[in-house]
Amino acid sequence: MAGKLSEAEREQALKNLDGWTPVEGRDAIQKSFTFKTFSQAFGFMSRVALAAEKMDHHPEWFNVYNRVDITLSSHDVGGLSQRDIDLAGKIDRFAAPFLS
Repeated sequence: MAGKLSEAEREQALKNLDGWTPVEGRDAIQKSFTFKTFSQAFGFMSRVALAAEKMDHHPEWFNVYNRVDITLSSHDVGGLSQRDIDLAGKIDRFAAPFLS
């Protein structure tokens, strides 16, 4: 099990991620993605869901039409862990083909 990231580890990890920001009042990170269509958003969510299931690490998310808002935090450690950072990187890679 991954442990909770220290403040220094969290700051370094955020520097290496594209557009993920801290959630105010929580030890979590968030990012919003806007796609051209609902189908693209749904396809993206499907890819994320499969990866999250494989990692046994599930995001909090919200979807309306072409927008997907994602929050990551590791509930088992009470905050941000390396698993969140790893999943955020995968999420960014899954979104890239739709957003370029």
